[in-house]
Amino acid sequence: MSRVVLHCDLNAFYASVELLSLPRLRHLPVAVCGDPVSRHGIVLAKNELAKRAGVKTAETIWQAKKKCPELVCIPPHHSRYREYSRQVNAIYLSYTDLVEPFGIDESWLDITGSMHLFGGNSREIADEIRRRVREELGLTLSVGVSFNKVFAKLGSDYRKPDATTVISEENWRELLFPLPVGALLYVGRSAASVLRQLGIRTIGQLARADEDLLSERLGKLGVQLHRYANGRDRSPVRPWHQKEPVKSVGNSTTFPENLTTLAQVRAGTALLCDSVASRLRRHGLYCAGVQVSIKDPQFRTISRQKQLPRSTHLMGDLLDAAMELLLSAWKPPSPIRLISVTALHITEAEDTFAQEDLFQQASDAARSEKRERIEQAMDAIRGRFGSDAISFGVSGPGGRDRHSD
Repeated sequence: MSRVVLHCDLNAFYASVELLSLPRLRHLPVAVCGDPVSRHGIVLAKNELAKRAGVKTAETIWQAKKKCPELVCIPPHHSRYREYSRQVNAIYLSYTDLVEPFGIDESWLDITGSMHLFGGNSREIADEIRRRVREELGLTLSVGVSFNKVFAKLGSDYRKPDATTVISEENWRELLFPLPVGALLYVGRSAASVLRQLGIRTIGQLARADEDLLSERLGKLGVQLHRYANGRDRSPVRPWHQKEPVKSVGNSTTFPENLTTLAQVRAGTALLCDSVASRLRRHGLYCAGVQVSIKDPQFRTISRQKQLPRSTHLMGDLLDAAMELLLSAWKPPSPIRLISVTALHITEAEDTFAQEDLFQQASDAARSEKRERIEQAMDAIRGRFGSDAISFGVSGPGGRDRHSD
């Protein structure tokens, strides 16, 4: 028996939630935007009318208003979105316990084993879920129904808003082969560019492409995409109670003013590294790699990453690596608008030192133990008095943080 997988995608989720309390705006183009005063002035989400006017997610407010002068911009309320997401998933869970969220507004449901309890017709079950979400919560969603997760997601994207699309073992080639290859899950801008160079512009062309050539040009991703395009996705829908493995822990800041000096950049990076390190410790995790990204006022982004000599969850280790990466990609006084620091290669156990010099290893181990005690003490103080109760000092533009000697 083939699996029956649904992909449920809430339509214009942020904007739709906001309009529940602002019904007077329902007939106007609306965008949920970050605060332009704090330099988060980009479009986070938009309703259908704004979308038709050409407004795009992640563009600046001034770009959006140039396309759509009558655009109404409203601020986000993230706690409200989380609550509605919880209520929507509660509806999904009344049909199956195999509910895997994919972001705040999308979820996969595997109803293979429970479908007979609700009439046995997958399209009718999808329509019933859409009806319940609309009537109980005032939101609409598009649902894709298929025999694997990748095709179910393509189905939810196929017709919007408020629609059900069934992609079956009989019609999937007819429906999906003409679609642009960029519609396929995990085909990002970089992969799409490589595929275009190979003359691959549609899902059908990708399905018929030489797998060895794709592997040569895109590595494991090429093989994975070829399998997806041929309907061979076998990935399971994760049960609701099963946590997704943590693959990275990161934080970013858009600064009120551009950073132009080494001292400013080091201070800002130290705050981010402190936040990331404390989150790792809170979850009992370590990282073996660090990634840093910087964005300039023109929204150009540069990213760098590196492996660490040993896994860590200490602020000083992250800051050392982050600053090394930053200085390889940036020279003052070039302005920086945003910095992000991400801990990669997450593990639940601390690795041993890689150095062969025993004296150096002992010195590093002692220093690491001292840092561990200090940062755990800081965690305890923050847990009692709040996250702003204590923070690290930075000794200077080229120096280490004060606690790391």
